[in-house]
Amino acid sequence: MKVLVTGAGGFIGGHLTKRLLKDGMNVIAVDKKPLSDWYQVFSEAENLSLDLADFNNCETAVKDCSWVFNLAADMGGMGFIENNKALCMITVLINTNLLIASKNASVEKYFFASSACVYAQEQQASLDRNISLKEVDAYPADPEDGYGWEKLFSERMCRHFYEDYGLEVRIARYHNVYGPFGTYYGGREKAPAAAARKVLEFKTKATNQISIWGDGAQLRSFTYVDDCIAGTLKLMNSHFREPINIGSSETISIQELYDCAAKICDVLDPEYIYDLTAPVGVRSRSSNNELCLAQLGWEPKMTVIEGMTKTLDWIAGQKN
Repeated sequence: MKVLVTGAGGFIGGHLTKRLLKDGMNVIAVDKKPLSDWYQVFSEAENLSLDLADFNNCETAVKDCSWVFNLAADMGGMGFIENNKALCMITVLINTNLLIASKNASVEKYFFASSACVYAQEQQASLDRNISLKEVDAYPADPEDGYGWEKLFSERMCRHFYEDYGLEVRIARYHNVYGPFGTYYGGREKAPAAAARKVLEFKTKATNQISIWGDGAQLRSFTYVDDCIAGTLKLMNSHFREPINIGSSETISIQELYDCAAKICDVLDPEYIYDLTAPVGVRSRSSNNELCLAQLGWEPKMTVIEGMTKTLDWIAGQKN
């Protein structure tokens, strides 16, 4: 089967391409970045550098494809999305163009990678570990400004393309996906990669302090990339069309994330400083997996300490 992966030069897109090739798919891998800047490149795929904000490029990309996986986005960690709201929202052009092109090309199934950033902020103001986000908590709408609004709008666009045109859509709300082959420096890195890098720098004495954004009390669930890919494919092979969480139900604080990285690296005396002026996002964001278990019979299994061990090993290898 011929399938399209957009954002294939990115972190999750690269892992998805690898898995689809392993499963015997004929993969068209597309990203607007030049091939030299892709995180992973696979010679078995047809690799194309195309800007999908151009509708003509979308028509080229989806031609003869049975499935489309849309993972294209201009995004990063809190430091990026807080200061680049317009760039994040422009991505709506890609999803819109791809939906139209997919409808015209009679694509069988269309997958959209959404985000936990769509959830209403008032649902995420408490530090109660017993509170987790259900899919219904996205409404009344009050998502993360910029990036969250783009994702929520694009979810609705997917829904209406099914209702009006019969295009089978699948929508996953990813929760803080991390792992090897991800960004770990430069401003777009997410919390797990940032924690891994900073602890490694402290261990090698490249720095004498470990800076944590905020007070460290913020609660999150972090999803290892292999679980993310497994959930994506289970959803794509299901009959479920509504948005669904793909995220770990293990909730930890940012402080505990850094302590976990320090423990893995045998750093016994980490010296933390807290940047209370840095962007930190909501106080709590954790995945409720009741719907995922009911519809897919599955939920992520990788623990943070297991996933961070793999991530730290990879980053350490890159820095040597």
